[in-house]
Amino acid sequence: MLLRGVLLVVSLYVTVTYAGSTDTQEALSGPGPLTDAHHRVPVMLGVMSRCPDALLCETLFDKVIPKVAPKIDLSLAYVARINSSDSEFGVTCPHGRDECAGNVQQLCVAKYTPMRTWWEFVMCQNYQGRDQIGTPDVAFRCARTAKIDWTDSGVGRCAGMDGSGTGAEGVLLLQKSIWITDLLGITKSCTIVINAEKVCVHDETWQACENGHEIRDFVRQIEAEYQKLNGMVRVPY
Repeated sequence: MLLRGVLLVVSLYVTVTYAGSTDTQEALSGPGPLTDAHHRVPVMLGVMSRCPDALLCETLFDKVIPKVAPKIDLSLAYVARINSSDSEFGVTCPHGRDECAGNVQQLCVAKYTPMRTWWEFVMCQNYQGRDQIGTPDVAFRCARTAKIDWTDSGVGRCAGMDGSGTGAEGVLLLQKSIWITDLLGITKSCTIVINAEKVCVHDETWQACENGHEIRDFVRQIEAEYQKLNGMVRVPY
């Protein structure tokens, strides 16, 4: 019953926060079309936008996603601490104020653009170097790279038209995201969660990865969860 409740909360988080990107099948090329009736596997990366472990996980998942794209709902959830005394975000981020801004930028892009677009934006930010993530210049540059209209898409209103990452809507998304990581007990970046179960952590090294940490291992686990969710014969991990 507890797991079912957590799954429901995670599903609602993805639906509300990633409203513009839930059509994963169209968003990224993947292996074959699926019907609308199928249940996608929620895949969440618990990250900090400026964390080197997060960048490593995201680089790895950049190779996982095309193999399973029609079968997953992908989201990022952020590891930080609610801090009511912080006047900008109401949050303290482990890598500083600009990490909070980067988190907000990524959440806002994810809310208002398809998965293919927001993922390209995140990967573009990573490519600029983690010490540049969260800066307005990089946000605008990566928006252009991903063909995002910052002004009219809703992203700018959410994150701040000036690219600061301090827009009220985006700050609220960040606070909700931290609530999710707290609920799931995610304390380390990067934590990989498949169908509400923590399956692997990278914190300087790979840890608690019972079923492996290679690209093929995550693909296999996602495929197995997809079959379970859709009443198919279970594929052993």
